[in-house]
Amino acid sequence: MEVSDQPAVGPSAARPRLSLRTFSSLRHRNFRLLWFGLLFSSAGQWIQQVTLGWLVYELTGSAALLGVVNGLRAVPFLLTGPLAGVLADRVDRRRLMFWTQVFLLVWSFLFGLDIALGYLQIWHVFLFTLLTGVAWSFNQPVRQSVIPEVVPRQDLANAIALNSAGFNITRVVGPGLGGLLIALVGVAGNFFVQSAAYVGVSVMAYQLRLPPIKGRLRQSSIFRDLKEGIGLVLSHIQLRNQMLMGLIPTVLALPYISIMPVYASDVLGVGPEGLGLLMSAPGVGAVAGTLLIASSPRLQSRPAILYIAAICLGLSLIALAVMRSMGPALLVLVLVGGFQIAYMSTNNTLLQLICPDHMRGRVMSLYMLNQGLMPLGSLLAGTAAQFWGAPVAFALMGLSVILVSVAVGLPGIRRPA
Repeated sequence: MEVSDQPAVGPSAARPRLSLRTFSSLRHRNFRLLWFGLLFSSAGQWIQQVTLGWLVYELTGSAALLGVVNGLRAVPFLLTGPLAGVLADRVDRRRLMFWTQVFLLVWSFLFGLDIALGYLQIWHVFLFTLLTGVAWSFNQPVRQSVIPEVVPRQDLANAIALNSAGFNITRVVGPGLGGLLIALVGVAGNFFVQSAAYVGVSVMAYQLRLPPIKGRLRQSSIFRDLKEGIGLVLSHIQLRNQMLMGLIPTVLALPYISIMPVYASDVLGVGPEGLGLLMSAPGVGAVAGTLLIASSPRLQSRPAILYIAAICLGLSLIALAVMRSMGPALLVLVLVGGFQIAYMSTNNTLLQLICPDHMRGRVMSLYMLNQGLMPLGSLLAGTAAQFWGAPVAFALMGLSVILVSVAVGLPGIRRPA
């Protein structure tokens, strides 16, 4: 574990200023590299998501194919994600992060070249999206598992909160930046910009210095090692419940985004500009929520915060169901984003605190299966909106979040020792 270059903290520093406490984990060199790499990679992801959506609709005029592209992005987390977790516990995690970023760099550049030269066909888009999803299914578990290795335990909650803040900062500015770049440099140029962003991530991943994993896996059967990880999750009641709690926002809450166009058009009566504001508002709340958690040790790694955030997230979705004007809807969506990220950051922190180091890659890859289940949640939300309208769908999602959180969370989650 890296030793911070900061001076020892004495009694006089027992109450640091808010600004210093908020960014305390950034004093560790390895985490700084990881965090700034996250900014580059997340910005590239958001630019890519906007650009691919625009490209597919421009090529086909089909809303259904937009759904197919989003599904292809998520499928690898179900198929290759668990195996990626085994690999993360077997090999040098820095090298795994580095080479997946190099692949994304080269793959984005080649795809941009394909567009620029006029060879693009729709199946090229599907192949690009699928292989990009495979690369991220390998990269994300190892990135999550590395965080406890680059900060001491007392800074882990702060680091996870800042990690979420970095992602959500790019969530606020990324979609707008992607649209602006389409106008300035074109669709092909956007993929060259993504390649440049991945250059920055690769450089930072290469500079990481990580300690060796205690109890690193021997070169035994991959499937036996995967079975060992699944067995740990199933036999450890708190670990199992944290995993189940991780599914709640992905399957029951986050799909509200997929029906936001219906809500914007049919309920609020706004056009694309209004939809853009509605989509950005949760990101503003998420950034504020993560910075609040990072600023206060009292809000870090406490199961009570998880319960409170879950209940408030459900209530916020129910409140959104009764909003009929733009201003109040934006305010409620800011609250939705804040409670959602408070929930997810706290759950992630509790999970990392109880996970054994030598199994962290496998556990985090199983945890991230929830990303592969997101299309299922979107399908349920879309079906509800189709039959009963977006407001009823929001209300059902909010009620489900509250009931399932209480049923799953209360029996088995407690604060780690």
